Amino acid sequence: MRRIRTRRAPTALAVVLLSLAALLLGTPASRAATASLTLEAAFPAPGNGWAKVERYLDTTPGFRTEQFPSDGRGDQDGARRTYFGTGEPSSGRFLLYSAAGWDTGGRATPVLLVHGANDNADRAWANPGESGACGAASCPSTGLAQYLAGTGHRVFAVGFAHKHGDNLLQAQAVGDAIALIRARLGVPQVDVVAWSKGEVAARAYVSSVRPSWGRAYAGDVRRLVTLGGPNGGLDYVYAHGWSFDLATWPACGGSANAPSPHLYMTCYGTYTAQPCLGVLPTGGYDCYPGQRQLLARWDGKYGVDTTAQDWWTTYYGGQGFYTSGQGIQAAIDAGSLIAPLQQAGIPPAVRTYLLAGGSADIPGVLDENRGPSDGIVFTASALDTTGIATVGGTRLLSGLNHLELAWAPEAESQVDAWLG
Repeated sequence: MRRIRTRRAPTALAVVLLSLAALLLGTPASRAATASLTLEAAFPAPGNGWAKVERYLDTTPGFRTEQFPSDGRGDQDGARRTYFGTGEPSSGRFLLYSAAGWDTGGRATPVLLVHGANDNADRAWANPGESGACGAASCPSTGLAQYLAGTGHRVFAVGFAHKHGDNLLQAQAVGDAIALIRARLGVPQVDVVAWSKGEVAARAYVSSVRPSWGRAYAGDVRRLVTLGGPNGGLDYVYAHGWSFDLATWPACGGSANAPSPHLYMTCYGTYTAQPCLGVLPTGGYDCYPGQRQLLARWDGKYGVDTTAQDWWTTYYGGQGFYTSGQGIQAAIDAGSLIAPLQQAGIPPAVRTYLLAGGSADIPGVLDENRGPSDGIVFTASALDTTGIATVGGTRLLSGLNHLELAWAPEAESQVDAWLG
């Protein structure tokens, strides 16, 4: 059904009728995509500039509850715990956020925002200072969601069940969110803006890289904009492993929700194992599958941090003085998605834009300083166009770090310009 644009905002009744018509008269593909979705809960006026938040369940066989660290560090928190109804939801569940103006914005193509690892749609897109860490000394109280809504876009965001979850499962959730938006608004396509790890999930969807049971790309993305996306992969965890362990390993006092490159580590004289924290699945544990899927080797270009304890065995595998692990290549072989995504390619009809940061200075974070980066992702990786058939544009914002790419004014204006 073609949506007729007028200068007047539609009445509430008109919006309801249009939504029902879209659901009833949508294409067979859109009806099939939403047939497996169940609306489980809705939260009106949730704050942070959102008009509503909804929780959906995809009943397609194949989804599962992924493993969470037993100490709760990876559980859903804050408002998201309320939205999901639990701290450890099944990955068949996702949140669909609708920004103010989702039903009145004048831009023809709606926008879906896809957040990154250890994050949520509230902090990433609507309230960058929610957790107290936004990549700058002073954090804004609004983000890209409000900015795009203010320029006439109809804005939505997806919220994932697992903070470091399997990107193939999250790619299916991206497809589900797009199908819901299309059905609600009666539009053929959606623009997708994906930040950090979210870029891999979004790219997996448009490239039809999926589980054997998963649905293929439905041709419903007009433009894909990536913000600090690891298009060429990253090896951050393995290159700076010792410091990562000190921040994550419980026996050493660590509590960060991040993976470790090691299986064993000596803390205060005791050699301990933490299999759930490992990047590789070990002993039946696999709590950070999405991080393994981001890996690629950069030691040939930028080397390894040779000042770190056990740097050789951390990166290449083996028994070090204080740690033991299998090394990055074993983790890549166990399921990195970078090469498969580049080989599958993004379809020519999806015009793709890549935004990178050039400031390797993130307060409170161990910065990636082996080469030009945004503090997490190498600039060369964020701007890697391998497998992208139609590059709409690339840009390096040298003054922004990885976190600022999602909310800084110059990044917001660039995204708006690319969306057109």
